This record gives sequence, structure tokens and C-alpha cells, in this order.
Amino acid sequence: MSRNVTVGLDGSPESRAAAEWAAREAKLRGLPLRLVHVWEGGPEPMAQAPLLGAERQQHWSERSETGVPPGEGWGRIPRETAEGLRLRHPGVDVTTEQMTGRPADALAEASKDAALLVLGSRGLSGIGGFLIGSVGMSVIAHTGTPVVLVRAGEQAADEHEKDPTGIPSAATAYRPVVLGLDTSHPDDTVIAFAFEEAARRSTTLRVVHSWNLPPYFAYGLPADPEFNAELSRQDAAELAGVLRPWRQKYPDVEVVEESRSGSPANHVIDASREASLVVVGRRVRRSPFGVHIGTVTHAVLHHATAPVAVVAHD
Repeated sequence: MSRNVTVGLDGSPESRAAAEWAAREAKLRGLPLRLVHVWEGGPEPMAQAPLLGAERQQHWSERSETGVPPGEGWGRIPRETAEGLRLRHPGVDVTTEQMTGRPADALAEASKDAALLVLGSRGLSGIGGFLIGSVGMSVIAHTGTPVVLVRAGEQAADEHEKDPTGIPSAATAYRPVVLGLDTSHPDDTVIAFAFEEAARRSTTLRVVHSWNLPPYFAYGLPADPEFNAELSRQDAAELAGVLRPWRQKYPDVEVVEESRSGSPANHVIDASREASLVVVGRRVRRSPFGVHIGTVTHAVLHHATAPVAVVAHD
């Protein structure tokens, strides 16, 4: 099986940002980069695929109305993108692949040969969130390969600390990797992915965990500071216990543990503002129907400001 970093490409700004991120990740991993371009063959299905930008939907519509089958024009976007990536990321082996079918199905199939699948997402102006789209959500829900969502406009400097003068720079140290961790069901696959990403970047791993507020908060009863403090100590001890063997396995990775009360999604989203990458898990559901991602992961995907990696686990 060929191992690579695969990125879904359609020529939109978000897919170009995803391709740039994927090239940087491929270099960190020492893996080849594969650009996958999907042809669905008609304007109506394409209009239902929010992974594509308006520019690409117009392109497919024009070609379908004229009856022109995919050919040389179809390959222009991946070819030109690959040429640019080779210039900007020397040493990365970049290949292109063109597939036909429903984008969600084709990308899920392409991910089977990949160590990582990278997709783009668009910002929602004025709403403060992001549009993942039905294609991206379907791929995330139906593939066992880790999937990274990258926002349109994402730059290499966004993943790094500012230089001493306060200017964004890709030459400084990476910002922390953030892991949203559920200590009641910790999964080795998700934790290992986060530690590996932090190790590749030689940066801190910031582990964020939340515990539920005591029941009396729901009834408006007076708070019990001593009881709250005891809950906080117990939760912090549980988090430390989960991470202890991983600290031993990755002694060079600095780990910052954060155990807080309240919404886990909100805490991870807040941490994403100073992160190079956010890692969350997705429990695999065996039902073939519907989209199963989880409420916390769903919220983080739509509102985190850094690239988000979704790691499937049992």
C-alpha cells in the first residue's frame, strides 16, 4: 500500500490553502503528496457539493452544457497546482490523480491509500463560523483515515509564533498542537496522533480536558467552593494518569495539561486561537446511514481557527 498525504483539489481558494498545508505536512512526514481531482460529470450534482467553490461549479457547468468530456482542460488545475507546489516546496514528491464519481465517495476511496487526507473549508462571513460542506462532512464520517480541514486563507506563518517584532513569520517556532481529550474514553490512536504531530513540529502539546459542573449549578443553588476544588483535583489527577505513559514514550515533547469545568468544545475552540493544529477524535459508528461525527468534534470543526485533524477510533 502506498503511503502519502492526499489532498482534495478543485481550484477553489480553500482547496489551494489545503494543498499548501498538505505540502508542508508531507515535508514534515517525509511522504509524497498526492493531489486528487474529482470529475462528477454534470452541473446538478456539483451544485450539491459545497466542497467546490463558485469558480469550479461554473467551470463544470460550462463544460457539461457544451457536452465536452473531461480532457486536457480538466487536468489544467491539478497540473498547474502541482507545478507551483514543486517550486514552493522543493524536495516534496508531488503527483496528481484524476477520478470520476461523487466527490465524497471518490475522496473516501482515495483516502484508503493515504496516511492523511486534507480538505479545504470556507469561512462564513459575519457568522463567526466555517462551512465544512456535505462533501467534507461525509468524507470525515465515512473514512478511517485521519482527515485535516484547512480554512481558506490559511498561511504558513499562521502556524508559527510571531517574531520578536510581532510580525508573523514561518521562520519562528511552531505554535502548540492542541488535543481535545475525553479522559472517560481515552483512545490511543488519537493521543498518539497528537503526540506525533507535536514531535514533528518540535512544539508543545496542549491537552485540553473538561469536566461537568456539579448538578447544583442547574438548580441555581449556592456554589460549594471546596467541593468544586475537590472535583478539579480529581479530574486533573485523572488527566495526568492518562498522559503519564505518553510522556514517558515521548520525553522530548513538552506537555501542558489543562483541566477545566464547562463546555469541552468551547475550551478547545478557545485554545485553537493559539494553535498550529487542533486534534480531536471521532468514534466510528457501524451504521451506514447518516453522518456520525459527535457534538464536540462537530462544533470544533465549524469554529476552530486553526487547521483541525479528525482522527477516527473505535
